[in-house]
Amino acid sequence: MAILPSQSLAARLHQHGFKLTRARRAVILALEEAARPLSIADLHTAAQAHAADIGLVTVYRTLEVLAGLGLVRPVHLLDNCHAYALCSPGHTHHVICQRCNRVVEIEGCDLSAYLEEITAITGYHITGHWLEIAGLCPECQRAGD
Repeated sequence: MAILPSQSLAARLHQHGFKLTRARRAVILALEEAARPLSIADLHTAAQAHAADIGLVTVYRTLEVLAGLGLVRPVHLLDNCHAYALCSPGHTHHVICQRCNRVVEIEGCDLSAYLEEITAITGYHITGHWLEIAGLCPECQRAGD
C-alpha cells in the first residue's frame, strides 16, 4: 500500500488541474516528513525513499509547480543557502532557528503603514513582501552554547 501525502495537499493540486504523480507524491512526502526545510540535494535524497528513480530535474520541476501553487516556499538560511518547506495557504512568514534551521510558520503581519511609508519615500507600487525572522528555537536555547 502506497503512503499518500496529506489530503489537503493532494486536493489543492487537483483543484489547480495537477495530478498527484509518483514524483510529486515523493517530494511532498519528503517535505512532510522533514523536521526542517530541505535543500534541493537533501530533498532529492529524501524523495528517493519514496521513488528510488526520481531525478534531480524532476525534483526541481516539482518544486516549481508546488511553489507556483503556494504549497511550498523557499526559506533562506543563514549560511546563504536556501531550502524548501511546506506552507499554509495565504500570507505567512517564517521564524528560522539560526542554529538548527528549524522553521516555524507565522500568520499575519501588519506592515501596511510601513509599506505605505516606503511607497511615499520611493514611489514604488509595492506588490508584496517576504519576511523571515532569525532567532534561536526553544530547544537550542536550552542547549546553550
